[in-house]
Amino acid sequence: MKNSFQFLLLLFVIVTQGSCQTNPVIDAFPQGTILHGNINYNGDNLSKHTLDIYIPANAKGKLPLVIFIHGGGWLSNDKYADIGYMKKTVAEIVNSGFALASIDYRFSTQAVFPAQIQDCNRAVSFLYDNADKYSLDKSRFAVMGFSAGGHLATLLGLSKNDDIKSFFIPGTSKAFNFKGVVDFYGPTDLLLFPGSDNEKSPEGILIGAAPLTRPDLAKVASPITYVDKNDPPFLIIHGEKDDLVSTKQSYLLNAWLNVVGVQNELIIVKDAPHFGVMFDADEVRSKVISFLKKQLN
Repeated sequence: MKNSFQFLLLLFVIVTQGSCQTNPVIDAFPQGTILHGNINYNGDNLSKHTLDIYIPANAKGKLPLVIFIHGGGWLSNDKYADIGYMKKTVAEIVNSGFALASIDYRFSTQAVFPAQIQDCNRAVSFLYDNADKYSLDKSRFAVMGFSAGGHLATLLGLSKNDDIKSFFIPGTSKAFNFKGVVDFYGPTDLLLFPGSDNEKSPEGILIGAAPLTRPDLAKVASPITYVDKNDPPFLIIHGEKDDLVSTKQSYLLNAWLNVVGVQNELIIVKDAPHFGVMFDADEVRSKVISFLKKQLN
């Protein structure tokens, strides 16, 4: 009996250590954070159809949820990428009593748009439909994205109430809503890119054509297409010296949201590049946490 107990204890330690080793950003989270890792949200075996859920230690009751969508030009990175340089923000989100989910989605090199937004909607739908299982409050979801993930987070928030684009969410629950969107330097109009005449640019690969040759596809994939008065509040954050996604993209989103009367704030981070630890600095982090608390509590 003693040997059996020791074997089970050893097995538990191995499994626990193994789960931490397969998650390279677990150290970003406060001690005791509960990880539900590599959950398939689409009922298949695709690694890009997985998500991680992080639950605060000693959490009680149903928790508000912040959903992370990673960047990478729609063709690289994974659900760990942006957590890696946003560690202080991630820790404060969890310390504030929020659950956090980080999702993967198919690259544009695997499937062209709208596959990416369909995957994101499936992931959110899974979280909504399984909210009780993971102690999530399905009435308090917010979404946050970075670069290409900012594009997808913004598109999620803006297109959710547009029935004419129901092809974005086939086979998923339409019941979920977002209380807020945090957009870090996400593209909002694909035609604004300098490379919009190039089908080999990231935005060209995304839609399968140079945006200027297929403005119809570019419009469908551009978040500003879906701005209306029923959209959730936005916090928009962009680096002043971003050389990959122009600040014009965020100024345009800010202007359209203002036109229709949607609550939003645009923050231009002085001297900041396209991504990096400057977005995890105290001033930016406090804005993000304040926004999430206001919208989710």
